Amino acid sequence: MVTFIIRLLKRVSVLVPGVIVTYLALKNVFPEVSDLLPFEPAAIFATYILIAYIFIPTVIRFIRLIAPPKHLPYYCTTPDGFASDPVNIGVYATREELIVAMGKAGWFVADRRTPRTILKLFVALIQNKSYVNAPFSNLYLFGRNQDIGFEMPVGGSPRHRHHVRFWAASHTGDPRHLDHLSFWDNFQRSNLLDGRVLWVGAASLDIGIGIIRHNAQLTHMIHENTDKERDLITSSLKATGLVQKVRQVDASTEPYWLRNRVFRGRLKSDGKLTICEITPDMADAKKSASRPHRLSK
Repeated sequence: MVTFIIRLLKRVSVLVPGVIVTYLALKNVFPEVSDLLPFEPAAIFATYILIAYIFIPTVIRFIRLIAPPKHLPYYCTTPDGFASDPVNIGVYATREELIVAMGKAGWFVADRRTPRTILKLFVALIQNKSYVNAPFSNLYLFGRNQDIGFEMPVGGSPRHRHHVRFWAASHTGDPRHLDHLSFWDNFQRSNLLDGRVLWVGAASLDIGIGIIRHNAQLTHMIHENTDKERDLITSSLKATGLVQKVRQVDASTEPYWLRNRVFRGRLKSDGKLTICEITPDMADAKKSASRPHRLSK
């Protein structure tokens, strides 16, 4: 009964502000926008963009500045500070070694988010055409968005893809994130070669399009079983012959689940992190590695 009441209060806390914002948008914003645009559908769309992508995110991020979220370092967060994908994979390598190994394993480097690539992704989603280097939304770990991302298409639709974001577990000089970095330092090797770091990754599978519950933005729906994505990356990397060691550590003391930001979304994890160490001598591997994938600059 207590759990039900808590869940109900959480849902009300999201529903009530949403109703208020919708009312204010229809009463104040829409009439102003409608006067500027000749067609009502265009005014409705413009009002939605202003509220969902500008007004609500700005308010939430301002609140997060006043009350920073306290989250565990074994999952990343959205720019608004909401819990997102569990961290479940790690790779010891230089950046170049990581790109070569993932490329040979069949993964494509994600394009950077720019107006051009976002528009290209939007067109691909509308037309349901493949975009193997589609950009990712930004998620945060160590106080910054991902350093690099990889994806593997599922069929020919951009709405379905395996993907992983990686952050280098390196100090940025910001004392606010030292606790998170020290957590991952427990799994760092003391004899890393120059330039080799632990790339901490969050892997998941896009299975369609959903609506974010707190701002009504469109985003990808994630499959709840993130452990399968971790195992997919591990097996594909091992198949390249470039992995010299694999070990598994407990990122969490027990299995856990996260309520995803998408309506009816939910993610679960066994709390384990698989770490793949790429062989440091990749001179021959670089020559023989198949590189059909366009890499982001």
